[in-house]
Order: sequence, then C-alpha cells, then structure tokens
Amino acid sequence: MPGIADIRPISLSLVDSDLDAAAAAFGDAFARTGFAVVADHGVDQAIIDRALAAAKALFALPEEVKRAYVVAGQGGARGLTPFGIETAKDANVSDLKEFWHVGRELPAGHVFRAFMQPNVWPAEVPEFEGAVLALYDALDFAGRRVLRAIAVHLALAPDFFDDTVRDGNSVLRLLHYPPIGADAPGIRAGAHEDINVITLLLGAEEAGLQLLTRDGEWRDIDAPAGTLVCNIGDMLDRLTGGRLPSTTHRVVNPAPERRGHARYSTPYFLHFRPDYLIETLPGERPAAPITAHDFLLQRLREIKLL
Repeated sequence: MPGIADIRPISLSLVDSDLDAAAAAFGDAFARTGFAVVADHGVDQAIIDRALAAAKALFALPEEVKRAYVVAGQGGARGLTPFGIETAKDANVSDLKEFWHVGRELPAGHVFRAFMQPNVWPAEVPEFEGAVLALYDALDFAGRRVLRAIAVHLALAPDFFDDTVRDGNSVLRLLHYPPIGADAPGIRAGAHEDINVITLLLGAEEAGLQLLTRDGEWRDIDAPAGTLVCNIGDMLDRLTGGRLPSTTHRVVNPAPERRGHARYSTPYFLHFRPDYLIETLPGERPAAPITAHDFLLQRLREIKLL
C-alpha cells in the first residue's frame, strides 16, 4: 500500500500576518513535492456546499440531456466533456470520469473574448450558475493569495503575479467519477501533470488522489477536512525552470467495498492571461518563450481534448 505524502497543512492566513513565513512554508512544500495542503483558505463552506449540490444535480441528469451541453471545437473549455473522452498524455485508455467546465465571465467587447468563450449554463439546474460562479470567485481569490507567497519565495515582488493572472483563462472543473465495476478498464484519472499555473482542489468525499515522488513512488495525499490541495502546474514549472515542479499525480480506483460510490471534486485551474509570454525567470534553467494561450493549445492536443 502507498504511504502518505509528507505534506503538512499550511494556514493561508500567514499570507496576511507573516508573508515571509508563508513564503518559506509554501516554498518548501512545493519544492519538495509540487504540492501543498492549505488550511484556513477562506472559501466559505456554504459556498462549497451549494456548488457541490448543484454539481450533483447536474450529473444526475439523463445522459441525453447532459450531452446537449457539449460544445464542439473548444477542447472542452466550456460545458460538458462526457465520460470516456479525456485521456492522460501517452495513455491508451481514457479516464473514468465526466466533467463540466466554467470559465471567467468577461464583459462584452473584452479583448480576451477571442480566447475565452462564454459560459454554458444548464437550464435544468437553475441554481447552478450562481452557486458555481460564487465558488469560482472564491477560489480565484484564494489562488492569488497563494501566488503572493510563491512570489516572495522566488525573491520577486509580492504582487509579481497580479498582472500575469489578471483576467486569466482560469477554469473551474466540476468532476464526476461514477461508480465503477470490478472489471473497469483504466483508472479514474491517469497519471498526468496539470497545464496551468497552480491548481486548487477542494477535498473529495472519496479517496484516491496520489502524487509521484522524485524517487518514483506513489504516495497518497491526505487532506484533512476543511483544507484544500494546491499543486504547481506546467506553466509555473516552465516559468521557474523546474525550481517549482509540476508533479505527476493520478486518481486511483477505490477499494472494492467503495466501488459503488461516486466521487466528486472541484479543481480550480488558475491560468495566466492568454497573451502572457512565459519566459523563464533569470538564473533558472531556460525554456523557449511561449504565450500562455499557445502553451494551453499544445497541451490540450496532447490529452486528446483538441
């Protein structure tokens, strides 16, 4: 059986009370594992509960109703991505999940409308829009607080990331892993790294999230109730020349006695703004500059969403 990853909860309140201490704590966790467990994250439990209830109502809809919200040609950027579509890079079997994506709400005429399409809202779940947008905003705010600690850890100004993620192409993913049979092919989410800057994941009711250590061993991620899991994505890995690593992780299938239970989770993928040029910070291992939008398209092709 895999052991537990050595990730101790860090209070996000440190960002306000002792930014240097927050930078040291987050910097250590991310540099060692690519992950952190965040306590006191400021996302109200009532907001979480409403969004989760709306997500469960959505995924309980008949399949033909849900599939009416598949938006062709967007790589799953908005609306439903049905079960059995997303496939981890280099994997031969698709993941055992379906999900719904919600992106940033932009005003008419905004310069990034060319990169970020309007959201799709399910008419059958009228409470969905308000509940999910509230969670989106709360996680976006929490993510920007984490980025202040990361900036100080990197010896940058605390507000370094403010402009890089302003109106960023960030996405909230509402995930549903249905119950699975004993002979199900593949696993709930194959080994992968995230594309974005950082990911914030609210704890799932069912276990299964694991990270791959630098020694090549899988470790379970233990996130106590009331915390969220945060990990480094490929964009920040590239910006820091690997100093903050984008760590491989997966969601394994449950024990036999839990296979009849669905799993729900809500990762928030915090992105740079589409036109931000990702150039390796001075003094780090360099990579060719690329815009955040072009990098995103490249990776979406690799996981068969485009």
